[in-house]
Amino acid sequence: MADVRTALREAAARLAETSDTARLDAELLMAHVLGVSRTELLLRHMECEAPVGLTSILDRRANHEPIAYILGTQPFCDLDLEVSPAVLIPRGDSEALIEVARIVREGRPPARVLDLGTGSGALLLAALALWPEAQGIGLERSAPARAVATRNAARNGLDARAQIIAGDWTQAGWADDLGRFDLVLANPPYVEESADLAASVRAHEPAEALFAGPDGLDDYRLLIPQVPRLLAPDGTALFEIGAAQGESVTALALAAGLTAKVHADLAGRPRCTEMA
Repeated sequence: MADVRTALREAAARLAETSDTARLDAELLMAHVLGVSRTELLLRHMECEAPVGLTSILDRRANHEPIAYILGTQPFCDLDLEVSPAVLIPRGDSEALIEVARIVREGRPPARVLDLGTGSGALLLAALALWPEAQGIGLERSAPARAVATRNAARNGLDARAQIIAGDWTQAGWADDLGRFDLVLANPPYVEESADLAASVRAHEPAEALFAGPDGLDDYRLLIPQVPRLLAPDGTALFEIGAAQGESVTALALAAGLTAKVHADLAGRPRCTEMA
């Protein structure tokens, strides 16, 4: 029977055909099967006998299933989030919204936060962790996604301040009873239907959370006109955008009577439109 060191080398070689991070993937999957952290794996388990359960989990990754779905968790803004195929995998790019929120709301901590299309709850829970006095609502039309977000609120000790509710902005009257918020966050679907996506995304992540019509703007057209009625006086709305959507989303915001400013992520790409 091969030891862990040898099995990792063989696993990385296999995954190199489908992953740009084959060695890291192999280490994370091996640690998962062994029930240890990656650090513990590398420090204490390299000479151990390779586990028999590795083959089936490698098959899943070789079929482009995202690592986060296999492991069942994903870090986001120092939170530990459960993820499943019911929700998009939170990405580091989306942390830009929380960083922009921290900067633009400095000295003006929000009392009420709304996350539109909360999915895993990532943005809502990150905001509540940042502002310990805030209360928040996560709006989500998918029942399986709401269940994930609810568990994540409890998992991170934020369930007393996070309310996950059903809501669908494609239906009339969806915003009628929500009230007003100091901070509105949204990472709506914004991918063009014909976009060339990685197999791990197109085949495994929920299409209803990705695609928004031929130009990727369908959900912005529905949501942005409702922002003025959702914002409290001196409120801020932050919407995640695709790298080529800054001008289009800015135009929608201006047409709704809002101001608009586009912010970049750490890679320098347009990532977030601030509205007020």
